[in-house]
Amino acid sequence: MAKAIWNGTVIAESDNTVVVEGNHYFPPDAVKKEFLKDSTTHTTCHWKGLASYYTVEVNGQASRDGAWYYPDPKPEANQIGGYIAFWRGVKVES
Repeated sequence: MAKAIWNGTVIAESDNTVVVEGNHYFPPDAVKKEFLKDSTTHTTCHWKGLASYYTVEVNGQASRDGAWYYPDPKPEANQIGGYIAFWRGVKVES
């Protein structure tokens, strides 16, 4: 079971993550969306496509752009379409 933890709170938990390039991508229904705030940040991966970001916020502590996802990935990355990954201090345990 993989868990994403920020500021002492489990914000995502699933035994069905997809691991790509060492990152656990959580299914959307395994993430507590109340802790995510839309960000205007976008980046591009040459093989996955355009990534969108969320700021993760729990009890007043924020990890700016601490989560990302590919809303419309390239065909090579279809398995992570809409799935959410974490970084920038958000601890992922597996």
